Amino acid sequence: MTDEKIIDDEGHFHAHDEAVDLKGTIAEGWIALAIFWALGLTVFYQFVTRYVMNDSAAWTEEVARYQLIGVVFIGAAIGVAKNNQIQVDFFYRHMPPALGRWMSRGVDVLRILFFVAAVVMTVQMMAKIGNNSRMTIVDAPMNLVYGLCLFGFAAMTWRSIQVARVHWRRGYSVLERPESSLADH
Repeated sequence: MTDEKIIDDEGHFHAHDEAVDLKGTIAEGWIALAIFWALGLTVFYQFVTRYVMNDSAAWTEEVARYQLIGVVFIGAAIGVAKNNQIQVDFFYRHMPPALGRWMSRGVDVLRILFFVAAVVMTVQMMAKIGNNSRMTIVDAPMNLVYGLCLFGFAAMTWRSIQVARVHWRRGYSVLERPESSLADH
């Protein structure tokens, strides 16, 4: 622990930020950030047209909703890549290590299968509706929105496979050792 004070005797505030390191940011993170900025600009445009010009742009509500869907589905790959899903590790502390290892492998496999199923069902849904389903105000196919969801599910599938490979290579997962992280390999 350092003896450095945050507020010195004269009342001056002293804080030092850590260096920002963006090297570990995955591609899906940058894509989600770009869509998030587009969402912010869309909402700002909506605010200006509604409250400053008193003539709201009708398309902004719908487009913002679809951009938010893109941010959520593509951004979810970040959580999968970091293995930050909600987990219950209580049982792993009280079961034999060999059983915990097999249960952890089962969780990895089930997570991968879940995202594969989501990819397959999204593709099936997109094929079924085709280009017949259109957005309400903007004359564009809804498959553009579903394509964002498909990309997000595919990215989550790929990241789940990567996480499982890390777990299997090092011989344990975060479920078995909650104090660990993916960077510990």
